[in-house]
Order: sequence, then C-alpha cells, then structure tokens
Amino acid sequence: MVNQPGLAVRAALDGVGLTHALEPYVRGMLADGRLVSVLDAWLPPFDGFYLYYPSRFQVPPKLRVFIDFLRERQRRAG
Repeated sequence: MVNQPGLAVRAALDGVGLTHALEPYVRGMLADGRLVSVLDAWLPPFDGFYLYYPSRFQVPPKLRVFIDFLRERQRRAG
C-alpha cells in the first residue's frame, strides 16, 4: 500500500501487484503492453473531475482563474 501514484504504478510494472490509476496517466503503458487493464466490467465510467466551492457569488479571483482554466481545458479535450 502506497500513497504516491507513481510508486503504485512502478510496483505494478514490477509485477508486485495491482494498482488503480487514471487512464491518461497509464495510457502509454497500456498501449505498449507493459500494463494490462483488469476488472473493466466493474469500472464505472469517469465523467471527469468535479470542483466544489462554497458559493458562485463572490468567487475569489484566483479561484475564478482556476475555474476558467479547467473549463477551457475540458472544452479543448472534447
């Protein structure tokens, strides 16, 4: 059991066990066969991240910039 995604993936690559990782992080390793996806039938679809914050009113400027950045990135991703 580890608390770093990179370490968990490294362990899976070394054949030590299974890991749960976001697909974009391991896409190349899945494509070239270094990792194999298992339990796909039980994997729920990933609709994306959600951002929760206290109110849509009086959003701090730094948070507004971050929200706009995420929306633009999501728009470009399709």
